[in-house]
Order: sequence, then structure tokens, then C-alpha cells
Amino acid sequence: MEVFEKPWCFMFFLGLFLLLASKMSLANAKTHFHDFVVQETPVKRLCKTHNTITVNGMFPGPTLEVNNGDSLVVKVTNKAQYNVTIHWHGIRQMRTAWADGPEFVTQCPIRPEGTYTYRFTIRGQEGTLWWHAHSSWLRATVYGALIIHPTQGSSYPFPVPKRQTPILLGEWWNANPIDVLREATRTGAAPNVSDAYTINGQPGDLYNCSSTDTVIVPIDSGETHLLQVINAALNQPLFFTVANHQFTVVGADASYLKPFTTSVIMLGPGQTTDVLINGNQPPARYYLAASAYFSAQNAAFGNTTTTAILEYKSAPCPAKKGQSTPPFMPRLPAFNDTNTASAFSASLRSPEKVSVPTEIDENLFFTVGLGLNKCPPNFNSSQCQGPNGTRFTSSINNVSFVLPQNFSILQAHQQGMPGVFTTDFPANPPLSFDYTGNVSRSLWQPVPGTKVYKLKYGSRVQIVLQDTSIVTPENHPIHLHGYDFSIIAEGFGNFNPNNDTAKFNLVDPPQRNTASVPVNGWSVIRFVADNPGAWLMHCHLDVHISWGLAMVFLVENGVGEVQSLALPPEDLPIC
Repeated sequence: MEVFEKPWCFMFFLGLFLLLASKMSLANAKTHFHDFVVQETPVKRLCKTHNTITVNGMFPGPTLEVNNGDSLVVKVTNKAQYNVTIHWHGIRQMRTAWADGPEFVTQCPIRPEGTYTYRFTIRGQEGTLWWHAHSSWLRATVYGALIIHPTQGSSYPFPVPKRQTPILLGEWWNANPIDVLREATRTGAAPNVSDAYTINGQPGDLYNCSSTDTVIVPIDSGETHLLQVINAALNQPLFFTVANHQFTVVGADASYLKPFTTSVIMLGPGQTTDVLINGNQPPARYYLAASAYFSAQNAAFGNTTTTAILEYKSAPCPAKKGQSTPPFMPRLPAFNDTNTASAFSASLRSPEKVSVPTEIDENLFFTVGLGLNKCPPNFNSSQCQGPNGTRFTSSINNVSFVLPQNFSILQAHQQGMPGVFTTDFPANPPLSFDYTGNVSRSLWQPVPGTKVYKLKYGSRVQIVLQDTSIVTPENHPIHLHGYDFSIIAEGFGNFNPNNDTAKFNLVDPPQRNTASVPVNGWSVIRFVADNPGAWLMHCHLDVHISWGLAMVFLVENGVGEVQSLALPPEDLPIC
């Protein structure tokens, strides 16, 4: 005991212990090999059978389960008629940007009959992420859960649940989603809204022809169940709740949170939330339900509800077949209940102090929102069916992002290839205006371009994400590839640097990869640019990214191999 009374001895043995623990952890790490076959599969929903693009014939696709520190090797074979890529949503991809997946940003697409193998390691992330197609609107049906368990030998910072169930919220079209997007692109109008929302691929028994396939989530009296909720919907933020039960929120976007209790959560597309529920109600059947949170004005959306059933194992059996008591139905917020959505977001805190940059090298201000393009002279009226004969568009800082078509941005950067992109993406909007007020029509038409913003390795970055009222204000789920970031503040109206900096939380802000920018409001995020590569930032409402609400950060190499992008793999798809 006398040895440990001397501080230097204590530090020596502590360091030795941590080194040995690290080596043991690495020794326990595994490499998981998977084959993904993207193919056309008949899927029956809402009374009809549709040929649907799936992975391995499954909708949703396979759930991947790994431990923190493990590696994934996934060979993707494209047997479909469309180009495809797979994005591993929320994975940091340290030095492995080639495996990130967005089409024409980090790779060219996998052509029909082509293959590509994604290789990457999970580093310091635990909780719920997901994977999905990042090419056109294939994400509507090509997606699945990616569950990251704690490092072997460790556990959750909360009581270990008896059960765990991924809950994937989605959208379903009684049409080919690619055709829906193509028609909207042709007309310049908004695309048709989906015909149903889904839980684990099933609409639930509030829709026609869906009662026999409603998803059953088992629970028993006295047990704790971890629900790993993922909003995989293409274009719709969703409220999620369960009848007569409370959620204890413990994580989001593969980062732990300071636990808190709520009856409803809100997830923008791309976001994940881990919640615990306790089997503390009378044994029966209770609906899990999700419905739209829709913040835009004067626009169409699907005002319907998808359900699954939380079923107690000891629930009484029906006296006769087909005569069971209907499940208890929860009360869902109104579709425009921004107060509930913002209150949930404001409740998120990290469980301990976070290392947030306090000095900033890059102070950026990004306006996000919609726009309208004037009808081009060579177009006819059928191609300009937006408001008043226009075509819908969207932008960040008045730049409507255009994907390259012949090379990916990362390939062009790595090879020093000119003409694919420019590095003049603006750090601020070209004009200051009343962002959430009555905006002059002269500011409604953005400039198209393939522009990136360069960041030096190690730069400390702050971004103010400001919603605008151009066309309509809306809650925008903004996703940054390759990074987690701290959401240090949110608010409504125009961000005011003189007053709103007092709201900054630099102690325990939540760590996320997708921020829900409030309708007619703003969010402030911070991160350190310590991962070289080309990283897409975009709205995860896919209709908005298809209109141009995106940009790319080009993070340069640092010093030495560990701060530099790895060489591209030999099987990287060519254009």
C-alpha cells in the first residue's frame, strides 16, 4: 500500500493498467464479414405487391451487430437496375472516407452487376446507428440497423435490459420511389407524399390490409426493454410514443445521454434514439405509434399513424379467435406541435463534461432553406409546376449543391484533378437579411454549383445553422458525415451573436451527427476537424438534398500517416 501513497507510482501503475486494458480490448476486437446483395424483390404492402429494391431480399435490410472497436467488411453486389452506394450513417470513418458511401462525394456508384467492399473500424462509438443507400431515392427501402454494443468486457452506463429491439421508422410508397423522384424532377414540383409510415417495414393495423402483419414487440412484467429507435423515413420527422408507458431516454446517435423520462420522442430523418421501457403496466397489448411532425406551412404531408404492438407475454389470450381486445392507443402530439419537438430536443444532455472547443478557428454561418427557380427559357409549362410557374430548389448560403457526374469529389481531391469542384463555398450568406421574416423575392433563387469549403486538419469549427422563411420555414435535420458534433445551443428567430452566445452550453451538450434545426430558428454546433476527407453536410429530408440543400467540407491531411487519408482501395468503383 505504501507504493500507491506516492503520486508518481500511482500514475505509473495507472498508465500500465490502461495500456494493458487497451491491448486486451484490441485483442478482443473482431472483424465481421457480410455480403449485401442489392436486388429487386416482390414486397406486399397496403393490399398490393410491388417489385422493391432490397438488400438480401429483406425489407428492412439485415441488422448488423458489432462491439465498439470491431471492424466491418461488407461486400456489396448490385443486382438491381439502378446505381447504388451504401452509407454507414454516423460512423466516423477515421481515415477511411472511401467507405463513407455518398454517391459522387466519396465514391462513384456501384453500377448494375458491379461490386464494392466497404471496410472500416468502429472507434469510440456505442449505441444505435444505421446504414442506408445514398444514391437517388433508393434509401426508401434500402436500409437497416447498425447496433454497436459496448467494448467486450464492459457494459452500458445503465442497468442491462432484458431485451433489445431495433425499431426502424420508415415510409412506404405504392409506387417506385425512383419514379416518384423522376417525375418531381421533370415537373419541378414537390414529389408525391408517401402512402404510409412503417415500423420495421410494416404499416400496422390502422392501414388497410396490414392487420395480420403488424409488428409485435414482446415484453414481460417487471422486465426492462431497450428500444433502439431509428427514423429511416425519407422525408418526414416523426413523433414516437407507446400507450400507458414512459420512455427513459439514454442515448442518441451512438452517444450516451444523461437519462430523463418522457412520454414522447421526436426524431428527424437520420436520427436515432435509445429508450428504456419498463414492464410495469397490467399485462395486455399496447400500441407503439409514430406520426408526422410537420412544421412547413401550406404543404402536403401524410397525416397518418403507423403502429406496432407492445405485447406482454402474460397477457390473457382471447376467448375466441379474432376476438382479442384492441390494444390501448396512445395520445400523439398534433402534427404541428413544435413545442413538444423543441422541448424534447432541449432535454438532451451528455452524461458528463464534454471536450467542446472553446476557441474557434472557423466561425461559419449557414442559412438553410428552400427556393424557387424561374422557369428556364427552353422549358415548357409542364416542366415548371412549382408555385407560379417555377421549379423548386433549395440551398445553403444561396448555393444549390450540384453533384459531379464523372468523378467523386474525394477522388478528384486525392488525384489533384481540376474542374470537378471549386473551393469557394461561402462562409457566410452573400447578403444579410431578416432570415425568418418576409424575405425579398429577389433572394428566392439560389446559384447552382459544386462548391466545397476547405478545413485545415485540427481546425476548431463552429457553425450557426439558420433556418429561413424562403417559400416556407421548416425543421431541417442537418447531417454531417464523418463527424460527431456538439449541439451547444438552439433557438427561434434570427441568431443574434450579441445575445444568443449567452445560451451556449459548453459543459454537457449532446453529441450528435444529425441536428434538427428548429422551424424558423437556429442551431449552433461545434467540432474539431480531425478526420481528413470529403464530408457531405446535407438536409436528411431527401427531397431537399435532391433540390440542392447540401455542401461538402474538404478536410486536409495533417502530419504523418495517422492524420492522413488512407489510399483508396483497389476495388473502388470507377465512373
